Amino acid sequence: MTPPHPQGSVNHSAVCKYPEFLLSRCTFVTLLLSCFLMKFVVAAVIERADRRLLIGQRRRGDTSPLKWEFPGGKVHDGESLEAALARELQEELGITLTKSIPIGSVKHQYSNTLEPFEIRFFAAQYAETEIRPRVFEQIAWVLPKELTQYDFLAANRELIAQLATGRIKPGEMLSE
Repeated sequence: MTPPHPQGSVNHSAVCKYPEFLLSRCTFVTLLLSCFLMKFVVAAVIERADRRLLIGQRRRGDTSPLKWEFPGGKVHDGESLEAALARELQEELGITLTKSIPIGSVKHQYSNTLEPFEIRFFAAQYAETEIRPRVFEQIAWVLPKELTQYDFLAANRELIAQLATGRIKPGEMLSE
């Protein structure tokens, strides 16, 4: 089943635009598989009134142990991006998503994995006054300019640069 896409289902023919005769068989098969194996991940950028952003550190036993990330996770087959974001925030932090706005995306593939993935980042608001971290070694509320001091997963680097320099301001985007 094709992962959900904000404008409906993903058009693989648009992504895989190279005709077979232009590519070697191996390259074509690799390109075709990457189009159909693309996994989607959602991540929440949560900003408090004092402009601090919520980040979580992966546990020691996780893949990429002790790396920092924004809360979120994999989109299940047939699940919308917003539903996945709401589910992940409830599972990871015990909070209820009240509002989200897309703020960016990145396609990435780690060298130790076969499957590429696309992360969709959202500015997010939640209802509760208290967060109960369930899957992180620790969480932290940090100013955008402090993000570069943390050891983040590589796929987050571009977003971190934009947040740290003020090019993306999640709180302002949510209030518009």
